[in-house]
Amino acid sequence: MSSPNQRLSQVQSHLASSEADIPRGRESILRKSPDDVVVTCALRTPLTRGGKGAFKDTVASDLLAHAFKSLISRSHIDPNLVEDIAVGNVLAPGAGATEFRAAALVAGFPETTALRALNRQCSSGLQACVDIANAIWCGMIDVGVGAGVESMSSNYGPGAVSEFSETLDKHQEAKNCKVPMGVLSEQMASDRQVTREVQDAFAARSFQKAEAAQKAGKFNEEIAPMKVKWVDPKTDEEKEVTVDKDDGIRPGMTAEGLKKIRPAFKEGGSIHAGNASQVSDGAAAVLLMKRSTAERLGQKIVGRFVCSSVVGVKPLLMGIGPWKAIPVALEKAGISKDEVDVWEINEAFASQCVWCVKELGLDEQKVNPNGGAIAFGHPLGCTGARQVSTLFNELGRTGKKVGVTSMCVGTGMGMAAVWVKE
Repeated sequence: MSSPNQRLSQVQSHLASSEADIPRGRESILRKSPDDVVVTCALRTPLTRGGKGAFKDTVASDLLAHAFKSLISRSHIDPNLVEDIAVGNVLAPGAGATEFRAAALVAGFPETTALRALNRQCSSGLQACVDIANAIWCGMIDVGVGAGVESMSSNYGPGAVSEFSETLDKHQEAKNCKVPMGVLSEQMASDRQVTREVQDAFAARSFQKAEAAQKAGKFNEEIAPMKVKWVDPKTDEEKEVTVDKDDGIRPGMTAEGLKKIRPAFKEGGSIHAGNASQVSDGAAAVLLMKRSTAERLGQKIVGRFVCSSVVGVKPLLMGIGPWKAIPVALEKAGISKDEVDVWEINEAFASQCVWCVKELGLDEQKVNPNGGAIAFGHPLGCTGARQVSTLFNELGRTGKKVGVTSMCVGTGMGMAAVWVKE
């Protein structure tokens, strides 16, 4: 008969063996489970220049309705199975809740499909996807859609920000929440010694990568072309046009060319229209469900949602959000930065994106391999959902597996999410 100490030693040995068999790091998130929250379709409209581009006369609800229709068509999902939709939006009054519910009905979702709009500034589209993923995880719903949309042509401007009360204005940190992002990014670039030369070089690479990707057709799979009515500003003639590509990508852009653009926020400053994200219009949608549900419905699995993070930073340091959010997401996933194949980090401003990439020690070759918001635009509420389709398409093309999406968030926040391609 074994002694208590011998028995304890045997149990500890068994436990140690079992723990050694548990996959860790990258291997752990590549394992499949019936309870995984998976993406079976992710797409977007083209992104067009705010006030000037092909969507300048198209309202946000119509952009969203088209994204929804395309999602139903491409995925072949029975819309009656979709229980909830979350839509990220920043500029529309009430985040567009009423018209976006109407857009879902127009697209073919039944009245039994619920919808809500949400606003977490520039991460709204990602937050919508995460909220749906979490609802699926906890068993609240089985099938849902995370989406994002913005018509900056319609809603961008001073009126999008409410006046602060005397109570808020008396609190300095609270008052900092309304400092324009261009102004605070200019100050951050100065404080963190991110020179204009570095910013312009980064911006030029974004344009060059996006131009090459567009010419090679790399965005075609994620884009759902859309017919819209467009008014020619020169003749006032209304025309019907088919929009099938991003129209903000400037061919032949170089750092030397960017040097000629005047600073936008400060005399002698470093930030200008060529090294900051473009004002844009667009929509994106992502279909999510459990792996077991996808297999039962015969849905093709595109990839999997692993985890996400959201953090707060000082309002005046809004741009450092990814630097703080990404390590939190990686820790939750149990992986290191070196185990990530592709990074989609929103290029709100070259200054903040360059700084975050450098401080995190990321391989820039893995960051926005097909360009980013500087080159093709940042429709505020759309971007977080748009990044999902862009990321999965790039991972699929290159045969890679692990990706991260992230962005800084107005008023001083950051968000990130880890995804796996299948």
